[in-house]
Amino acid sequence: QVQLMESGGSSVQAGGSLRLSCVASGSLYSRDSVGWFRQAPGKEREGVASFRSDDIRSYRDSVKGRFTISRDNAKSTLYLEMNGLKPEDTAMYYCAALYGMVTKPLMRDEYNYWGQGTPVTVSS
Repeated sequence: QVQLMESGGSSVQAGGSLRLSCVASGSLYSRDSVGWFRQAPGKEREGVASFRSDDIRSYRDSVKGRFTISRDNAKSTLYLEMNGLKPEDTAMYYCAALYGMVTKPLMRDEYNYWGQGTPVTVSS
């Protein structure tokens, strides 16, 4: 079992930056898959960025070059560095985990542990 807790969400102006953190209580290792998802009001939850257990990173096209996912296994913490934020990035951001390797890194159904989310609002 693992519990995930996100933090770092805030309201920013377009073009601004934020760093989200997700701390895992319980054991997560480099062989496990972790990711960031987001859900805007009235929309489906979508994958943003992820680590497969072999440390291959995946990003959705709309955030490539702007967002960076990283992890510190010693601190059991996952990060999402977000730069060049746009109003369309506004959403609740969730971290997710799976013991083992996902096959489709940005598919929500691949993960079975979820945090409660942290809100990000980007104003124009």
